[in-house]
Amino acid sequence: MMRFAYLGSGSKGNAALIAAGNTTILLDCGLGLREAEQRLERLGLSPADLAAIVVTHEHADHISGVGPLALRYQLPVWLTAGSLAGWKDPPRQLVKRMNPHDPFEIGELQIRPYPVPHDAREPCQHVFSDGVFRVGVLTDAGSVTNHMRRALSGCDALLLEFNHDVEMLRQGPYPAPLKRRVLGDRGHLSNAQAAELLGSLDRSRLKHLVLTHISETNNTPEHALRAAAGALQCEPDWMVCAHQRDGLAWRELR
Repeated sequence: MMRFAYLGSGSKGNAALIAAGNTTILLDCGLGLREAEQRLERLGLSPADLAAIVVTHEHADHISGVGPLALRYQLPVWLTAGSLAGWKDPPRQLVKRMNPHDPFEIGELQIRPYPVPHDAREPCQHVFSDGVFRVGVLTDAGSVTNHMRRALSGCDALLLEFNHDVEMLRQGPYPAPLKRRVLGDRGHLSNAQAAELLGSLDRSRLKHLVLTHISETNNTPEHALRAAAGALQCEPDWMVCAHQRDGLAWRELR
């Protein structure tokens, strides 16, 4: 069995849980130490239950809570050399470097990283497996590559960024430089981009779709769900959104 959940998803802090058997890892932590502890407790865990923290990239909404949590609970932190170089104050004694092209294992989890286009030093996303099921994760990418399509095809669960609605962003309150950054090839995926990616994948095994990193300013869950449903040509009950404050309760693959 595999299962996954979110402590929170959005520009104010991202953190996901991926578990297989007796191994649970935290994917990113952009939440403060106390907040992370409380949200883990809400999902029936303590930080001591974690085997490791895996980092996608060094932006604050993904990494600001990693150091304090890792140091307090002596958790190994896996990340690329570029992400480490971009991190101002890493817990170096706990760091384990990964190559974004090479699979590695943490306990019962098999992890296959893959690089993505984002304005960070060496960002990567991951596909997690227990040898039976595959959970593909993609956030913080400004465009879609064929490598990303290959990595995410054939997954049993997909956790995909539906960051913004392009027209809401263009008409919204963000300053022009920030709009250009989000819309750029190394920014964030729009609803239309994410839906196109979803529509291009092998979905024959897909049982869960989670829409993540939804902008509170430039998107709504309704906009994101409508775009995803268009790609799927249906509105399955296994399609949900992860939220900034409430995260996402455990979902299981059996």
